[in-house]
Amino acid sequence: MDPTTDNAGKAGDASTARASLEALRAEIAKAVVGQDPAVTGLVVALLCRGHVLLEGVPGVAKTLLVRALASALELDTKRVQFTPDLMPSDVTGSLVYDARSAEFSFQEGPVFTNLLLADEINRTPPKTQSSLLEAMEERQVTVDGSPRPLPEPFLVAATQNPVEYEGTYPLPEAQLDRFLLKLTIPLPSRQDEIDVLTRHASGFNPRDLRAAGVRPVADAADLEAARAAVAKTAVSPEITAYVVDICRATRESPSLTLGVSPRGATALLAASRAWAWLTGRDYVIPDDVKALALPTLRHRIQLRPEAEMEGVTADSVINAILAHVPVPR
Repeated sequence: MDPTTDNAGKAGDASTARASLEALRAEIAKAVVGQDPAVTGLVVALLCRGHVLLEGVPGVAKTLLVRALASALELDTKRVQFTPDLMPSDVTGSLVYDARSAEFSFQEGPVFTNLLLADEINRTPPKTQSSLLEAMEERQVTVDGSPRPLPEPFLVAATQNPVEYEGTYPLPEAQLDRFLLKLTIPLPSRQDEIDVLTRHASGFNPRDLRAAGVRPVADAADLEAARAAVAKTAVSPEITAYVVDICRATRESPSLTLGVSPRGATALLAASRAWAWLTGRDYVIPDDVKALALPTLRHRIQLRPEAEMEGVTADSVINAILAHVPVPR
């Protein structure tokens, strides 16, 4: 085989995959209004094999967003409503005795899917929250000593309510660090909210995405080709040092008790590469790092109580660090 022809074919696959993933925004917009940043964040997470924490008040289309993404990518999706009485086996699955065969068989839990929506994850106790840790990190579930691999691709999109803390179990730092991105889902603008109501008045049914016109525009093969292309995106030593300097600055900030770990630094680098490729480049620039710094780092730092009392936020600390860390030329 001619190597030149082979390389051209691979480049074509990558270009096709990029065009397909770019079409996701328009396709998801048929069902979800005004959430382009969240859509982009979910695509970046899929490219990086990461997971996403979605934070927003009830009713801002978090569930609809994940369902629309799964439909546009032709992926399987399942939803778990996390409650105080939810057991780990309700998520991972369990062994069930079959009286006909007199044997135990494994019944898969909802975690065996491509896109798992863990709704209100902070409403369930730590024991059940931790049932997701192995799935998120190892992409497998161990039941009765037997590891069972999860489908590929696999992404956990966990939601939590930012204003209601009664009866919740805040996620520990170790689990928060497992999420590649924390995306905030804001309330829509006035015009976007008018568009939402207009659609509903015209007969839009959020439970019937096909009727809304959402069609598959990419698939698992496109995602795999995109991941291969992202892995080849060049990162200069200056960019690597820039990422490290940003993360080290969080550890020295007087407003923080906990800075970004080395895992957070690798996450920022991975997300920056994915964003660079999505925007049409095969190399990373400082602006890519800045664009992904907030969603990648905001959940990995911990504010001092006195800083919180003064109105300091995680985002304001990160923005201040980005303003002061020298940008490579």
